Order: sequence, then structure tokens, then C-alpha cells
Amino acid sequence: MEKFSQFRDRGSGISPFIPVTTPSSLPATALHAFLFLVRLPFFLFTSIGYFLILQHLPLPALIRKLLLWCILAIPGIWWVDLQLDGVKRGSLSQQPRSRVPHPKSIIAANFTSPIDALYLAAVFDPIFVAATPTSRRVRRIGLFSAIRAALSPSAQLSSEVFDSHEWEGAGGGKTEDTCSLRELVARYPGRVIAVFPECGTTNGKGVLPLSPCLLTAPPDSAIFPVSMRYTPPDVTTPVPGLQGWASFLWKLLGRPTHCIRVRIAEGMFNTTGAPNGVSGSPVDERTALDSGGVTRRKVAPTEEEQRLLDRVAEALARLGRAKRVGLTLEDKKRFVAAWSKRK
Repeated sequence: MEKFSQFRDRGSGISPFIPVTTPSSLPATALHAFLFLVRLPFFLFTSIGYFLILQHLPLPALIRKLLLWCILAIPGIWWVDLQLDGVKRGSLSQQPRSRVPHPKSIIAANFTSPIDALYLAAVFDPIFVAATPTSRRVRRIGLFSAIRAALSPSAQLSSEVFDSHEWEGAGGGKTEDTCSLRELVARYPGRVIAVFPECGTTNGKGVLPLSPCLLTAPPDSAIFPVSMRYTPPDVTTPVPGLQGWASFLWKLLGRPTHCIRVRIAEGMFNTTGAPNGVSGSPVDERTALDSGGVTRRKVAPTEEEQRLLDRVAEALARLGRAKRVGLTLEDKKRFVAAWSKRK
């Protein structure tokens, strides 16, 4: 992998985009193939049935969660190690409801696999939003779009999920499909909002710089960093595309079991831009106009705002036993191009 050394973070030496591989033997491969062939029809049937039909029906949230757990159970995802940061094992039931994501709160989760969105939907039934690395605005997406984004080509992230040409605002395009987190929480006060602020997948060894969309969170909404790690770790999908989908399904359906290690940090509040730590109104891209009255595409975070992003990123790195890296989605685009040309 020496030819990909340019895609290592200089500070930590981490390569967050290289796929994780696990050793295998001939008997293990035979078992792998058998499990894959047996599970594939059931997995496709339940997944297609849910996303084409059942998710569009007015089913109670509990029924939707049970259906999603059925999808998770087929590939053997049966054990979840859930722990709250700073809480002793065995005392989760004694914690107040405010200690875990709840209505009007925001989940800021790491992004490593399509399973991330599926698990969050099965547990918290959140509203998923897509974010970009440079914009404070988000766009609401469905569960299937959140799953698909994990393997969307990084070069198409902006066009597939957002269409960057429609993000200019006043005098420059459409904004009706985008909003701030503050607006979304006000619109859906009874739901949890879930965002993947890294905006692209990694192999779980590094945390990319976070999107400034978290800076539009309302002051009374807790931001919960949520880290998800997998055993075996080869179900992470840092390389997108059709080949990535095939590899992911092979590893997902061929393993006897998969375990998820979930860590939830204590909620953080957006107190940026106000005196004495009292929250004020965060900068919104629609009001950040230049001299010509056109919305700027990017509003750089202030020092105080950057501290909030750093706190969330540090929590994700600590909970996931990862390192923060300086590599961005632009680096990932170049990595994917180089990876696709390897022999």
C-alpha cells in the first residue's frame, strides 16, 4: 500500500480510506459462500418489501423498528454492545431519558457503513439529513437514501444528495429543499434528527473534519456524538461504487454473526456566538450576504464555533478509538480514483 501513502494523515499516519480486510481459510470461504447463498434471497425479499412497500404505509414507529430489526437479524447482526460514555455497565436503565438521544435532540454519528443508518433507524427512528463539508444547511433524506449514501461515489456526493447548483440562495438558485437544523427541529419537535457530519464514509480508523451544519443546532437541542464500530470490521465501506456494494453484501451475508459496539457521548449544546455562554442565533447561510446581495457558499466558522465542532469530533474519535485526521472528501475523491486504477 506504499503507493497510497499520500492518503495517510501526516499527523497520525492513519489511512481512513483503505478497505479493511480479514484473513480467511478455504473451509471458512466455503462456509462463507453457503451462508451468502442461503441468506441472500431472504435479505433481498425483506429489504425490497420494506423499502418499496412497507415504509410508505402509515405504520406505528414500533412496527417499523421491528421490521428493521428483522432485516438486521438476517445477516446475523444480533448482538449490540451499547454503552453511555461515563456510565457504568449495568446501570443504563437507571439513567434519565435525557442521557440518550430523545425528541428535539440531534445525533452526530460517525459514518463507516450502510449499517449505520439502518441501526439508528431501528433504535431511534430519526429523521435523516444529508450534509456537505462546506455548507451550514442540510437536506432531509429518507432511510434508503442514507443507506445508499454510504456507498455513493465520493465524486458524486454533492450532485447525488444535494445538487450543489441549488445551494446559492438569494439571487442564485433554489433553497426550498434545504434548511438549517434549527428549522428542522422546529418543524419536527417530536423526532430525533440524525446527521453524519463527516459527509463521507471511512474505514473507522479516522474521523474526518466535520460539517459546519452542526452550528445551526438550536441552543436547547442536545447534540449526541454516537460512535458505531463493527466486529469483524470489514463491513465498513470506505470505497464506494458497484464493486463496493458487491463486496459489502458478500461480507455482510457470509459471516455467521456481526457485532456492533455503540458508544453514546454526553449531550453537547450549541452555545456559540453569544456572551457568557448563553446561546444566540447561529449564522445562517441565507443571511450571510456579500456586497452584491448573493448568498456566499461558505461561511467560515468562528473560533468559538470551531471549538464546538472540535468537541464533537474529539468525542467521536475517543468513543470509536480512532484518530482525528486532516484528510477531506477531496482527498477521498483522489484516493478512489487511484484505488480504481490499481492492478
